[in-house]
Amino acid sequence: MLKFVFWSLLAVNGVLFAYGQGYLGKFKEGEREPARLKAQLNADKLALISPAQAESAASQAKEDAAAAERAAKEPPTACLEIGDFEATAAKKFETQLASLALGDKQTRINVPVMEVNQHVVFIPPQGSKEAADRKANELRNLGITNYYVISDNSSLRWGISLGVFKSEAAAQTLLAALNKQGVHSARVTGRGPTTNKFAYQFRNIDAGVKAQLTRFEAGYQDTDIRSCK
Repeated sequence: MLKFVFWSLLAVNGVLFAYGQGYLGKFKEGEREPARLKAQLNADKLALISPAQAESAASQAKEDAAAAERAAKEPPTACLEIGDFEATAAKKFETQLASLALGDKQTRINVPVMEVNQHVVFIPPQGSKEAADRKANELRNLGITNYYVISDNSSLRWGISLGVFKSEAAAQTLLAALNKQGVHSARVTGRGPTTNKFAYQFRNIDAGVKAQLTRFEAGYQDTDIRSCK
């Protein structure tokens, strides 16, 4: 009996010694596992990630790193132009460009655009009134009388108009008929009021900026990306 008491006291003292030295951990009063979990910062945001998710994230990170490395090796683009924008679209595009802070690498230019509402069948300018009259005489000899010599100060001055149409198809029909009659110098051109649109040029931009500009441009209709000088 004495031996049992002796060994029991010895065991208790050993446990107390181990606890005092911290070998069994330190427990605050009233602390239990649920309480410790609650004390953790942002415990409600902890989430388990499956092996598949971890592998996907690692793969995406690897692809991003490779893309960044390729972009770093790609030489700068000397001149890139994006256009043409209507006034409202241009304002929206400029708002997007502000986030890139390109400074003097970015320039806006005006682009005159003709809004075609007529199609003219004509013989190109002959250089002078006398030459135009000679060409008109050739037309009369071919039996063509529906024409007039253009004498205004337009780019067609001293050309010969053979017809004006709203649709290009109608103009092309007349052109085909004139060819059959022996008139082979006639052409079709559009005519109408000129309005201003806007284009943007970007110089010496790296691959990252070029990629961002490409994403911006994709959100607009009737625009394109082209090289410039």
